[in-house]
Amino acid sequence: MLPVSKAKAPHLAQGELYEQLALSYLLERGLTLVVRNYRCRYGELDLIMRECNVLVVVEVRYRKSATFGSAVESVTRRKQSRIITATQCYLATHPANCAIRFDVVAVTGNNAIEWIPNAFQT
Repeated sequence: MLPVSKAKAPHLAQGELYEQLALSYLLERGLTLVVRNYRCRYGELDLIMRECNVLVVVEVRYRKSATFGSAVESVTRRKQSRIITATQCYLATHPANCAIRFDVVAVTGNNAIEWIPNAFQT
């Protein structure tokens, strides 16, 4: 008997949709994909990409509306800290002899994309 696959929770399927939208947007702008959805015990990195000789860690955020804060505002200091720690975990097993940049791609309810290169520092 074949295993029954579970349907993804709606918020996970929606997250994948917006990550794909962000990925397509960045690929069109010349970045190349290194890893998608890297997971470690410290968290998840949505997209790891390369632009020239820079490793770009991208956090993708979606907000249907800005009623409770914008998608960009949802990348709090705590979230930034988790992203940085997960990046350090990634680099421990995948050394990169290049600069590292942290970007945010924010998507709003009307699928408007806002790309913020170098959104935060370590």
